[in-house]
Amino acid sequence: MRAHQIMTRSVISVTPDTSIVEAANIMLKRHVSGLTVVDDTGKLVGVVSEGDFIRRSEIGTGRKRGRWLRFILGPGKSASDFVHEHGRKVAEVMTASVVTITEDTALAEIVDLMERNNVKRLPVVRGDKVVGIVSRANLLQAVAGLAREVRDPTADDDHIRSRIIDTMEKNDWCPFGLNVIVRDGIVHLSGVITEERTRQAAMVAAENVEGVKKVHDHLCWVDTMSGIYLNSPEDDDLAKAS
Repeated sequence: MRAHQIMTRSVISVTPDTSIVEAANIMLKRHVSGLTVVDDTGKLVGVVSEGDFIRRSEIGTGRKRGRWLRFILGPGKSASDFVHEHGRKVAEVMTASVVTITEDTALAEIVDLMERNNVKRLPVVRGDKVVGIVSRANLLQAVAGLAREVRDPTADDDHIRSRIIDTMEKNDWCPFGLNVIVRDGIVHLSGVITEERTRQAAMVAAENVEGVKKVHDHLCWVDTMSGIYLNSPEDDDLAKAS
C-alpha cells in the first residue's frame, strides 16, 4: 500500500502569522494533534503540533536550566528557548525542517521515516503543495481495514497447514521438529524451542494465516546446555486440570 491509499486529504493548515491561541483552538476544535503551516502561496513551510505547546510561559512549564548548563549551551540556546516559550505566532514555535512524503511513498518507508525522525505525522506533498497527511491513526485504520477483508476461499485445513509451515521455515527461529496439525481451522503447534521469544513468534505466524480460528501451543522448551525441558504453559495447565 502507498500513501495515497490511506492519507487524509482534507488537511487543516495555518499560516506562520496565525496566533498561538488560534492554532491551539483549531487543534482542540478539530480534534487533531498537529497542523501544517503554509505561506500565502500554499507552500509548506512548517508543522506545529501539541509538543510545541508543552513548554510555555503561560502555564509555567518553561525550561529551567542550571547556571552551568546555560554556560555550556551558550546564550543562543537560551534565546531560542525564550522565543519558543513566549512567542505569540506559529512561526515562532513551529518545526521548520519538515520531513515529507509523496503520494507514492510505500507504507514501509512511511513507518521507517516516522520512527527514524520520531514524528507522528508526515505531510504528503505534490511539488511544494500539501495534498494530504499520513498520521499514526491512518496506519491504524489501514490495519483495521485489512482485517475486514474477504476471507480466502482456499483456506481449508490442508492449505492452512502448508502456509503455516512455509511461513515458519523461512525464519531462523523456526522450532526444531516443527509439527502442525489443523482440524476445522484449529491449529496445534508442536516442536522444540530453545528461546521463549520463539514461542510468541510461532504463535503470531500461525494466527496470521488466513482461515485460522485458534492456535494451541504444544511447543516444548529445552535448555541446550543442561538438557532440561519444560512443556508449554498451555500443556502444563491441562495437566494440572486433569
